[in-house]
Amino acid sequence: MNTTTLASTTRLNPVSRTLPVLLAMEDDAEDVGRLAPDDRLTCHVHGRWIHQCVASPTHVNPVTRHRWCRPCGTALTVAVDELSGDVTMYCPRCGHGESAASARLIAACRASLAAARARKVFEAA
Repeated sequence: MNTTTLASTTRLNPVSRTLPVLLAMEDDAEDVGRLAPDDRLTCHVHGRWIHQCVASPTHVNPVTRHRWCRPCGTALTVAVDELSGDVTMYCPRCGHGESAASARLIAACRASLAAARARKVFEAA
């Protein structure tokens, strides 16, 4: 089953969609296997852009290593800088905690930040 990143799907262009519409479209795309859960720009649990709620304990998963440091058994700390567009995650114990799952979550947060910014510009025009 092929999945694709949301940013490359023109039909789901986040700039031309409001957050509620994009949430529904991502839900539908995920349900039919056209969007991987890690590639979402929105959070279906919180109803927000993923960068706005990624620090929630709900987004920690020790099994998949999303926001999880396996050696320390600790949730990663998240820092989202909405001005620079940077997102970082690190273990508060050892300072590391990198994983493929967290790297994908960071990429989704950065894309979410960019989409939210572009949406504001689109609305202002």
